Amino acid sequence: MKARYQYRVYPHPGQQTKLARLFGCCRVVWNDALALCKQAEKLPKNSALQKRCITEAKQRLERAWLADVSNIPLQQSVADLGVAFSNFFSSLKGKRKGKRVNPPRFKKRTGNQSARFTRGGFSLKGSKVYLAKIGKLPIEWSRPLPSTPSSVTVIKDTSGRYFVSFVCEVEPQTLEGGDKSVGVDLGVTTFATLSTGEKIDAPKPLKKRLKRLRKLQRNLSRKVKGSRRRERARKRVAKLHARIRDTRTDFLHKLTTRLIRENQAVLVEDLNVSGMVKNRKLSRAISDLGWRQFRALLEGKGIRYGRVVGVVNRWEPTSQICSCCGERGGKLDLSIREWQCLRCGATHDRDINAAINIASRRASANKVAGGQSETLNGRGGRHKTGLPAASGEASTCRDGQQEQLLLFS
Repeated sequence: MKARYQYRVYPHPGQQTKLARLFGCCRVVWNDALALCKQAEKLPKNSALQKRCITEAKQRLERAWLADVSNIPLQQSVADLGVAFSNFFSSLKGKRKGKRVNPPRFKKRTGNQSARFTRGGFSLKGSKVYLAKIGKLPIEWSRPLPSTPSSVTVIKDTSGRYFVSFVCEVEPQTLEGGDKSVGVDLGVTTFATLSTGEKIDAPKPLKKRLKRLRKLQRNLSRKVKGSRRRERARKRVAKLHARIRDTRTDFLHKLTTRLIRENQAVLVEDLNVSGMVKNRKLSRAISDLGWRQFRALLEGKGIRYGRVVGVVNRWEPTSQICSCCGERGGKLDLSIREWQCLRCGATHDRDINAAINIASRRASANKVAGGQSETLNGRGGRHKTGLPAASGEASTCRDGQQEQLLLFS
């Protein structure tokens, strides 16, 4: 399988200028190709788009600066556009699993910027990574690469940070020990309740920084569009969003790694997150928790380390069934956190009882070895559940030919 390894890089001012030129050229090529596709009656082939938007464009005075950057990222930009259109049409025809894919849109300079180099456009030079026509970038090696990378994507996020993301071939591993199975019940007040009785609270980074975020957004709205002060205010907002996202991702990675290492099987409930976030009273709290990312990381690590990740049907009344005798009570209001079974007299904590019932459904859970789910309606009434592609290239894998890309940080 293939895994993605991401590292922080610190380009000096001259390299930042070259990277800005590279990002701008990739963005212009993408936008030019997209404009041609929208004007054409029939979608042009990638070779025709590359000829018009790269080769012929370099001959024109207004696009002559495309020759100042490497040709490889420009070609990859056009190829990514073709895959984006392919995924969009496959989604319209119902051939692609998961949520419906939107058509490709024009890129803006204020969003995340990226450029991908394939073999021949990059190399590893000691403790640095060399990019064609960019130079050697100082990189912070937080861990070694497992194999020779097949491609590298240089990224600049909205807060101004630079990263490089390598795609490497890795061999699946089988962890020893951990012969236990655990059920996980997800909630809003308590992020996860385990069948062992342990309750895990989420950091809720958005809730803790909401007051600061509102202040920065009000300050941004007062600035004149196109001014330097607005750009500085925008970066302050982007940095706070990045801190919120990093805090949430760090918590989810640590929790999922711990569950995979300690247990042979992990059972979770198939929640309709996309439908639950439509509730305006709970949407912010649910989004702050990251339920969907938690499940995606859990399934990805289960595949890599040979663990079983089972998904229990969302219609299972796990909070209504007594985990001691199996008696099913009536529907419980969310305000009721403890209840007593009328048959055996056992007193249950609502969340712990649900987690125990989820763990007991291991035999009937829709699962296969290695952690992949087989639920038919995991994300909605007519959609099929599937593992999402890795961050950064989510729209560049062809349907039916998608290679497993796992993000571990």
